[in-house]
Amino acid sequence: MSLTRVASVDGFERERRGSHVSSHRRMSFNPVSEWIPPTDRKPSLVSVALQFEEVSKRKRIVQVVVAIIYCLFAAGIVFGYAAIKPVLIDEGVFKDLCTPEEVDQHVSPCYKQEIRLNLMFTVAAVSTNVAALPIGTILDKYGPKACGIIGSIFLTTGALLFSFASQVDGDLFTPGYFFLALGGPFVFISSFQLSNTFPQNSGLILALLTGAFDSSSALFLIFRLIYEATGGKLNTHRLFLLYLIVPIFIFIVQVFIMPKDSYKTVSEVVKDAEEQVNAPTPPEASEDERRSLQERRESTIQEISLLLDKSTNTKRQKREEHKNARSGVWGAMHGYSALQQIKSPWFWLITCFTVVQMTRINYFVATIRPQERYLLGSPERAKLVNDFFDVALPLGGVLSIPFIGLLLDNTSTPFALGFLVVVATIIGVLGCLPYMWAAIANVCLFVVYRPFYYTTVSDYSAKVFGFQTFGKVYGLIICLAGLFNFLQSPLDAVTHMVFNNNPIPVNVILMSIAVIVGSALVTFTSIKARTMKRDFLEDEAEGATESLMPSAMTNGSGYGT
Repeated sequence: MSLTRVASVDGFERERRGSHVSSHRRMSFNPVSEWIPPTDRKPSLVSVALQFEEVSKRKRIVQVVVAIIYCLFAAGIVFGYAAIKPVLIDEGVFKDLCTPEEVDQHVSPCYKQEIRLNLMFTVAAVSTNVAALPIGTILDKYGPKACGIIGSIFLTTGALLFSFASQVDGDLFTPGYFFLALGGPFVFISSFQLSNTFPQNSGLILALLTGAFDSSSALFLIFRLIYEATGGKLNTHRLFLLYLIVPIFIFIVQVFIMPKDSYKTVSEVVKDAEEQVNAPTPPEASEDERRSLQERRESTIQEISLLLDKSTNTKRQKREEHKNARSGVWGAMHGYSALQQIKSPWFWLITCFTVVQMTRINYFVATIRPQERYLLGSPERAKLVNDFFDVALPLGGVLSIPFIGLLLDNTSTPFALGFLVVVATIIGVLGCLPYMWAAIANVCLFVVYRPFYYTTVSDYSAKVFGFQTFGKVYGLIICLAGLFNFLQSPLDAVTHMVFNNNPIPVNVILMSIAVIVGSALVTFTSIKARTMKRDFLEDEAEGATESLMPSAMTNGSGYGT
């Protein structure tokens, strides 16, 4: 949830900062001072910029609300795997893989059944991450409406396959879960551009969308509660047929409500507007047409005027510069090509760290119940921990959003990374302790750590690599990390066959690798941050100009006169 740190307003400030004209020119946005301006005057910046904003405020509000609703029911539902897994086991999914001895001994789930169910989740988790690259390309080429429609088709396919999987021979559960996972990012990533509908509140909109993504994992918890409350009468077949309402809703709103093209950021609007300002003046409109135009666009004028107001923008610019300087790594690889950035230690260290942490996160989600069953020595206590986790996972993602932003905005990047490593280590230690309090504490830390980790990686990528190559570089990081998630199946096998279902050795191995890679990343970024700060101070000193003290020159006399 990763892209919440990339705000459209920030993009505007960075592009405008280097303009000498924008720093010293007072812009005036008064659309009604003259209904018909002189023919030799070129149109104001806002009057041209508003040509790119033809959607009413009410419709934009509806679009944002609708996107939040369908993200809540579709964006990341597959990550509620821990909640739906007991239902699948109870319905006997993949039970045909169990040996006769396991069936006679009522082992549930049996080894191969457990491995196959976890593989289903692994395939879904990998596809969610790997899909980011092609989705970005489709979004850029065909727009958000096309992405949303494709997502609704994938969700429909997944729901149908999952619903009828138990009624046919062969495995339809895995491809069904795969399509459910694939449809999520199509509708979620294509919604990011809606933050530009209200540039003043872009951060809030992104936070709401991210919160909807985190909360969507609770849908399978609701499915499980319904299944248990009805004694299994509302099974996966009926529940996923009912779920078809969601992709149908998404398809309808994409066709009739959602925008065909992505909303422009403020910087893009202003850039296009400035190009139009320098173009020949078009024929002037009539007084009635201008009055109608002014009434229609009044709210947008207020938004853009506030964003571009000199005093407001100066304060925001200073605040942004201070935040970037505090990070310690801002601009480390800005201006380099994507290939140069990918070859650098900045890329490979964060990629290795992401690979290890994402593997740990998804492995924990997939195996929390068998892990706690072994550690606590009780299936009942393991179920209690699993039930608590099902509720805490979506809740923790939502509650942690403001605190994550506060930490990342007010601390350096090396500190944030170090904090990640420390929390990950504590989680690893708690995951090896055979106590109920340790299991609950582990879950509480994990559900907060997960969104913090994803956000920190995207924040690091934006600050270090910049926005020109952000899509390629960040997408590659997540893609590689997703591919390495296929290690979950071998880890499952090793835990069962080598360590006799004891999760401690695998947890210790993963924790040790995370500490080593994380420490290397923190050390590297800390050293580079100090070097960059020293270089910056030296550059400032070299670029400083000499000036006379006010008392050193009186009555036109200078030094020595």
